[in-house]
Amino acid sequence: MTEMEKIIEKIAQHRSKKGYTFENMAHELNITPAAYRKIETGETKLSVERLMKISEILNEDLSNFLDISTKSTINTQANQGDGYGYVETINNDYKDVIKDLKEAYDKIIKSKDEQILLLKEQITFLKEK
Repeated sequence: MTEMEKIIEKIAQHRSKKGYTFENMAHELNITPAAYRKIETGETKLSVERLMKISEILNEDLSNFLDISTKSTINTQANQGDGYGYVETINNDYKDVIKDLKEAYDKIIKSKDEQILLLKEQITFLKEK
């Protein structure tokens, strides 16, 4: 089972535990029940933004879905005999999650840049009037 499948499974468990139906979740997410079903069956890719909204709807901390605390390990490495360094390593299973987070971040930055450009154009237009 992939990490994403584990995350989706945890979402389904928390949703059921709270007594929420596909319809409840779909309504809160402003999507159709069929679209929500596709998220839980893995037919539709779960975006970071949607995962964050789902955690908000279910009133669950995002880390409960990601289970980061149990996947991170701390390794001790010898540093040429003069002490020890600690290196935090992230389990390879989180590469997809990290990639999705980076993609979402990049989209947010792009959107912000586009909004700034649009506002600058509007200001220029208003100044010319």
